[in-house]
Amino acid sequence: MSTSSLIDRYEAYRTRRFLENEKLSSRWLPGWRTQHRRRILAGSVITLLAAMFVVAIASYFTKWAVIAWLPVTLIFLPTWTCLQIVTGRQSDAPRHALDEREIAERNSARSIGMSVAQTLLLIPVFALIFGATLDSLDHRALAYSMGGFALAALLFSGCLPAVLLAWTRPDDDPEE
Repeated sequence: MSTSSLIDRYEAYRTRRFLENEKLSSRWLPGWRTQHRRRILAGSVITLLAAMFVVAIASYFTKWAVIAWLPVTLIFLPTWTCLQIVTGRQSDAPRHALDEREIAERNSARSIGMSVAQTLLLIPVFALIFGATLDSLDHRALAYSMGGFALAALLFSGCLPAVLLAWTRPDDDPEE
């Protein structure tokens, strides 16, 4: 069995599944599909992710800050889901489900997300490397804090393409 045929079949399956899900969810949240409302959702996602960064850093100083992860996560998950619904999940759509312009926009947003991930993940990496050499630091708290920071960085960079597309995409043409 050739590898390319396996990849092609998987891509066809993924496209078919994506189009079925898009058809199902295309009528959900119709009032939130305007650029203004998408920007509200995008801003909310960014705010919640910023709160995750704050909680991660605060968890170095007090273990009680960790409790804030739960409400932030419980608010983040439905907000992120709503953003994905109103943007049609364009940021993670298979290439066969998009036109050339949408593919270019998606790839550009993904590229920015990857650059942000690489940059943000350097912070916990260097904090852990250099923090290990300092005896005055609480190494257990540092590891936990930087683990949370790395998680927030991965979530931020993973969500960033959808946020960028939601923010920049104009309203749909009512005639289409």
